[in-house]
Amino acid sequence: MLEFRDPWFLLIGLVAPLVYWLAARLPAVITYSSLALVDTGSPSLRTRVAKLPALLLALAAVALTIALAGPRTGNASSRLHREGIAIAMVVDRSGSMQARDFVRGDTSVSRLDVVKDVFRRFVEGSDGKGGRPDDLVGLVTFARYADGMCPLTLDHGNLLSILADIEIVTEQSEDGTAVGEGLALAVERLRSLEVASKVAILLTDGVSNAGDIDPLHAADLAAQHGIKVYAIGAGTTGLAPVPVQLPGGRQVLRQAMVEIDEETLRKIAARTGGRYFHATGADALTGVIEEIDQLERSEVTEIRYLVYEYHYAAWVGFGGALIFLSAGLSGTVLRRLP
Repeated sequence: MLEFRDPWFLLIGLVAPLVYWLAARLPAVITYSSLALVDTGSPSLRTRVAKLPALLLALAAVALTIALAGPRTGNASSRLHREGIAIAMVVDRSGSMQARDFVRGDTSVSRLDVVKDVFRRFVEGSDGKGGRPDDLVGLVTFARYADGMCPLTLDHGNLLSILADIEIVTEQSEDGTAVGEGLALAVERLRSLEVASKVAILLTDGVSNAGDIDPLHAADLAAQHGIKVYAIGAGTTGLAPVPVQLPGGRQVLRQAMVEIDEETLRKIAARTGGRYFHATGADALTGVIEEIDQLERSEVTEIRYLVYEYHYAAWVGFGGALIFLSAGLSGTVLRRLP
């Protein structure tokens, strides 16, 4: 399909009516007295097409604007074939994910930061080892609502760029933990894929308290479509340090009660043939990685359009031809005197 590299340049085409108006109103040098009282009969063909050069100039302006916008079509594609599995990462970004009960070095970090770091190492590996280069990986996030952040793809570079931009919700109206909604959206992304192994990795730190879909019902849907769910409860149960904003902008850590519904997460994993892990450290995905590596692999295919054919030269030529034709008509059969 035709698309434009820089579509905003098409706005320049709005000057085409102005070009027509300016070209059509150019006065002749010799001024004639009015012939209104003289019956000149029907206008001649030359009179009817007198403004054709102006119209051609306006069309030329449109053609050159289209050329400037960079019209192109994807005329070549690469079809990638890999032996892998399909994985949907389902990440909780509710307000409780800002609890600072994980430590990196000598610094406490939020649960979401740790989850993002583990996710990144899970996808790309660490120290040049591991990673999921042959797997289709997608990303779903949820708080009160579920969002499909990245489709299942082999382009892990863009996936990790999207992951880096994920933040904890700040609006109270968006806060909550809709585990069922997030898992159901992951099932919708995975169910139609024709691969031998389909996996959803659910990372959450709380109790499902929002959404219209019950988490166990979402687990049943996953089981119906052959999707294994590996559920991970992130963080401790009980008191955990949570950042609190004080008047004046200062932020302090205060102990708050947090809870993980481990029973429901275990049931979700059990109903789908997966496993439940309680993540109290940054390396909690090690067991998940080892188990996923044992799953049956099948061919996954992704089409990427990599080569574009640009058509601006044709539009420049068309616009130039219109300008040449306009100038030729203005200087010959439609010439104005003197």
